[in-house]
Amino acid sequence: MLSAGDEYPIHQTPEPVAFAGSDRNFYDRFFFNGYSADGQTFFAAAMGVYPALNIIDASVSILRGGKQASVFMSRPLNMERMDTFVGPLSVSVVEPLKKVRLTLKETEGLALDVEFTGRAFPIEEPRFTRRTGSRMMMDLTRMTQNGRWSGTLKMDGAEIVVDPASWTGTRDRSWGVRPIGAPDPQPVIPAMAPQFYWIWTPTNFPNLSMFFHVNEDGAGEAWNQRAVLVMDGTKQGEGIHLRNPKMDVRYAKGTRRMESATLSVTDPSGRPHTVEFTPLGTFLMKGIGYGHPVWRHGAFQGDQLKVQREDFAPAQSPWSTPENLHIQEIVKAVHKGPDGTGSEGIGTFEQLFIGPHAPSGFKEMLDGAA
Repeated sequence: MLSAGDEYPIHQTPEPVAFAGSDRNFYDRFFFNGYSADGQTFFAAAMGVYPALNIIDASVSILRGGKQASVFMSRPLNMERMDTFVGPLSVSVVEPLKKVRLTLKETEGLALDVEFTGRAFPIEEPRFTRRTGSRMMMDLTRMTQNGRWSGTLKMDGAEIVVDPASWTGTRDRSWGVRPIGAPDPQPVIPAMAPQFYWIWTPTNFPNLSMFFHVNEDGAGEAWNQRAVLVMDGTKQGEGIHLRNPKMDVRYAKGTRRMESATLSVTDPSGRPHTVEFTPLGTFLMKGIGYGHPVWRHGAFQGDQLKVQREDFAPAQSPWSTPENLHIQEIVKAVHKGPDGTGSEGIGTFEQLFIGPHAPSGFKEMLDGAA
């Protein structure tokens, strides 16, 4: 089947662009977040294309005053991967790898019209490949970029001006294989208890961006990790890679929620640096489909456009409920260098902690910190 994408030199296989290999779990996703300088207003959005399922879905969620409101959307893809809209929501690439526009016509009380401008060229993270026994769980590539936002948001009649002088955030693009849609009914043999330990901290400082992420196994060994600084205006491949990254997480007692954390690294000259993270507010990732029991990514919502609003109260949402495990904390970040100088920034501390993790003292599926 031919589609608009076939006009562009972007084919990755001998197939037309409408097809993406043979794995039914192939996906291609946009992710965005943005926040005011004081961390009091936060929004996030996601749009996913699932060629083998012939579905495209999307969501927008705004957190303000302790209230998180989301709009979810899904429709048949109709095999056209270049149509990056779902009902009232559209994603438009203004300038590849630099500017993207995100528009939600007012729907169920929410609206936005915002443009993201990258502070530097996106970074390519190390390829994520992970198996559960004999089965591929994830095999994907992701690019990440920090930037500034401009435009407006609207939540239940209140309009918020998004000024690029004070609004920053992060976007990413990822594609490959990860669990989507309906779970596979065929069990893995032998059965394996779930384990996933994930931290991602894209942070905006005054003149640069810092990116850190880590996946660790139950023993605390990293199987995917990166720490890099990117000065504003940096070109592809010119980021400053940091060595010996180690994230020390202090958990709220009896939970798996980060109460504070310290990232320790050394720069290319071998000098030590730290970044202290302090939470300002909690955003539930289920608000844009991650782990949502109904609006999980790629879930079949019918053969016509479907749109639905849902509200959440993060502070009253039990941390140990599986759908509430995946969160982004809006965080203040304080950098301290070896000469006593430093700077203050703002970013997100994304966490998803399931199963054992020896350094944290976690032994069961969802036991909390001592």
